Amino acid sequence: MKTDWLIIGAGFTGATLAERIASQRGEKVLIVDKRDHIGGNSYDCYDEHGILIHKYGSHTFHTNSSMVWNYLSMFTPWRPYFHEVRVVIDGKKVPVPFNLNSIYALFPPKYAEKLEALLIDHFGYGVKVPILKLRQSASGELSDLADYIYQNVFYKYTLKHWELDPEQLAPSVTARVPVYISRDNRYFQDTYQGLPKHGYTPMFNKMLNHPNIKTLLNTDYKELIGEITYQRMLYTGPIDEYFDYMHGQLPYRSMRFEFDTLDKDYHQEVGTVNYPHEYDYTRVLEQKHLTGQQSPKTTISYVYPETYTIGKNEPYYPIPRDENKDLYRLYQAEADKIKDKVLFAGRLADYKYYNMDQAVARALTLFNNEIQK
Repeated sequence: MKTDWLIIGAGFTGATLAERIASQRGEKVLIVDKRDHIGGNSYDCYDEHGILIHKYGSHTFHTNSSMVWNYLSMFTPWRPYFHEVRVVIDGKKVPVPFNLNSIYALFPPKYAEKLEALLIDHFGYGVKVPILKLRQSASGELSDLADYIYQNVFYKYTLKHWELDPEQLAPSVTARVPVYISRDNRYFQDTYQGLPKHGYTPMFNKMLNHPNIKTLLNTDYKELIGEITYQRMLYTGPIDEYFDYMHGQLPYRSMRFEFDTLDKDYHQEVGTVNYPHEYDYTRVLEQKHLTGQQSPKTTISYVYPETYTIGKNEPYYPIPRDENKDLYRLYQAEADKIKDKVLFAGRLADYKYYNMDQAVARALTLFNNEIQK
């Protein structure tokens, strides 16, 4: 078999580049994935009860990039949706990111008013403050509030999710869910927010529905070496795996999902509820909130964080620590040696956490700057 491009991985990065190469350059692409489906971790499907579920955790699309939004809009209409998350603190479900509404839900009204005034005086209204910055800069009652939020929202959740203290991780981790001095309960404030109206998988199907693209699933690309010829490869899998772990294994966190279908319209008031203290799982997901599907049943999933073990589970989250970045740089140097033949991109290949829009932006930028130049 002969092709111009061999693309490893049919998630956002691989699918975007396959579509661009096929449609804009008129070149042939073979896209290969180990799994039995396209879409990577954004894959969705109907379960045995007819409920549309996200198999690998809830995926809410949000972006400030008109380039990314307009690109994906060629393949799907959108269902407008603003994601909300609750966290259980002292038996109460309050908004997260922790905001002024969270304060009023947890503290007596007079004290909540005082804390609100102190926060606005110190930081301003509508400001997002990383929890570690809040702890470092606050004093007096704000310092007490910072410690309360840290212990109840961040510390135990981070410990369950990463098996590390927040201070042991890069500041970008805790900055992803800041304290928001606002009454806006939305989890994201991006300009564009929503879900593909008919699901992520139909969107991916349209992206890959091109005569120059062939898709091969349930296949390890290494099985094809020697059987196909290609001009260039795009690799979106774990970069350390590509180089046979020659410098050692890059660490990841994984997740396990347990699904349960209930005979009720809804199980919880929002799509995600976090449990920092209780239970072994970190959160409960209910995708009917996201999809808007009408059904007398609902399917929920419990999310259990796990250590990633090769061959046992999937690598989800690169662990952002300095020593891991140093190890990744060794692999990046190896990748630079063969960049004329193989390009590396994506969360696993770049060893970097990407939101879905960031993965698309990375792919589009790579295409424009390196492939289409």
